Amino acid sequence: MHQSNSKPVKYYSLNHRTPSVNFRDATLIGLAPDRGLYFPEEIPQISEFFLETIEERTNAEIALEVIRPYVGDSIPEEALSRIIEKTLSFPIPLVPVSANIYSLELFHGPTLAFKDIGARFMSQCLGYFSTTIREKVVVLVATSGDTGGAVASGFAGVNGVDVVILYPKGKVSPLQKLQMTTCGENIHAIEVNGTFDDCQTMVKAAFLDGDLKRKMFLTSANSINVARWLPQQFYYFFAWKQWKDKTELPVFVVPSGNFGNICAGMLAHASGLPVQHFVAACNSNDVVVRYLETNDYQPTKTISTISNAMDVGDPSNFVRVLELFGRVKRLESMFSAFSVDEEKTKRAIKECKRIYQYLLDPHGAVGFCALAKYQIKHSGKGIFLETAHPIKFREIVEEATGELIATSLQPVDSAGRWDNIDASNSDLRRWLISRFNSSMAV
Repeated sequence: MHQSNSKPVKYYSLNHRTPSVNFRDATLIGLAPDRGLYFPEEIPQISEFFLETIEERTNAEIALEVIRPYVGDSIPEEALSRIIEKTLSFPIPLVPVSANIYSLELFHGPTLAFKDIGARFMSQCLGYFSTTIREKVVVLVATSGDTGGAVASGFAGVNGVDVVILYPKGKVSPLQKLQMTTCGENIHAIEVNGTFDDCQTMVKAAFLDGDLKRKMFLTSANSINVARWLPQQFYYFFAWKQWKDKTELPVFVVPSGNFGNICAGMLAHASGLPVQHFVAACNSNDVVVRYLETNDYQPTKTISTISNAMDVGDPSNFVRVLELFGRVKRLESMFSAFSVDEEKTKRAIKECKRIYQYLLDPHGAVGFCALAKYQIKHSGKGIFLETAHPIKFREIVEEATGELIATSLQPVDSAGRWDNIDASNSDLRRWLISRFNSSMAV
């Protein structure tokens, strides 16, 4: 199951009906031809010496050590190092909230959300690969909120790549919408009259449209793509670097919507990162919570909440979580999930600010609540991932606390541009052909 870091990883489809591929092809293909998500054939192992000396290493050195075997010979190490340097241009601090609660702040990037790391890494990889492709690469991405802004920022101005972002109408915050619709250049935003699950279904349908793929080179920037998913391992290692008491392993609590983030953390643990337990913090979209209670996975319609980036009724990456359970048996006993409703989310924002003088965004608040639930029955210290800056949800946070947000960060003040279509595979197909087919060979 395991390997040393010297052997490049190959990727197989979780539907097992298509050949294995290298990192380059998995990145460019996105979703495998048999509709399966790609998964690494082997799980690279981090050396004990590396973990023992992690505090002496830069974040870039840590990231290179983690990702190099997954990339293999698809990108030379010198170029990969440059990609990592461009990806990690902002801090990722571990901040104490109380004696037993820590916040891993993932919102210090350009779009104030955790997805900046995956989006920036993937954009640089696709920019590198696009020089070997005759056609212009068209990246399709569905977003429930933060992915769109991160992808728009990461890919803006990348030569040879156009990005099409689908987001559900009325289901994203004003700042999230501005971040998706104000980049211009090679970034195209589409507002869909439907839910995030509709957007995701439309993207998957486009990938499986043979005629459409003959007209343009399509790939994805959602966390179904290995180049978006795998670099999310970085910040779990960065947290361990900053964790003071290495004799007491941390519990990681991850706000979870599409489950790519927590799955990356579990993969990091499978490769050797010390972790006590993983908790998936869910909002009212609790399909995984119910699965753990009943062993029956039943996707549901998306429920709209104030933690909108987690509003997913059928999380794509949970199939990868299940694959990890099968590959690394101990992970099943290291995984829990809790659901936190709207009222408790708002109360957590208010009480955390009042008691600890720490300001949560709605997603971090769900994580904070889930950690508190876990700690009722289990002793020990925990880290919740604060996945977005509170300013991205200003109205919600200020209403919950009764105070204005004190920050030097200000929302984008600009008029955005977007198109609007119905939640229809054929509508998206027509839009893509009208926009890109005139410049590409049929």
